[in-house]
Amino acid sequence: MAKRYERYEGYEGYEDDTVGDAGPGAPRGRALWVDQPAGRRRMPDPVRRSAVRAVLIVAVTLTDATIAFFLTVTGSWLALPLSLCAIAGVVVATWGVLDVLITRQTWNQRYGVLSEPSSTARGRRRERRRARREARSAPPLPPRIPVRGEATGIWPPQTGTGRG
Repeated sequence: MAKRYERYEGYEGYEDDTVGDAGPGAPRGRALWVDQPAGRRRMPDPVRRSAVRAVLIVAVTLTDATIAFFLTVTGSWLALPLSLCAIAGVVVATWGVLDVLITRQTWNQRYGVLSEPSSTARGRRRERRRARREARSAPPLPPRIPVRGEATGIWPPQTGTGRG
């Protein structure tokens, strides 16, 4: 935040400032604002649309519930219908908030994944390729000694060997 006002340190006043297009060589006036990069990316349009809808529904529901409360306190006949509307509003507001969550999740699943492999995935893939190359270029393993009944064509093992 300190960077925002760095340019204006020691700024005294507006006496020699010019406003508008004063021509070449004229001293430059102080900017009205300084653009700063946003901390987050902008929400996708469908998610923003459902979020605005949910905020409006929640605001109307809270207003409705507050009015219903005050009408109940005063004992007005409008308290019952407005309380029923407030209950319905809570259901609709819950739906609105869930709509935001579902829309956001759907958007992330459809469009949120970049198809570029990360640097760790690239390194692992390189290691696997190197291991495969080394395995192909290594001399073949010596033949192993077959276990009884394996690769000798004698199966099942002969009876009377003490194994059942």
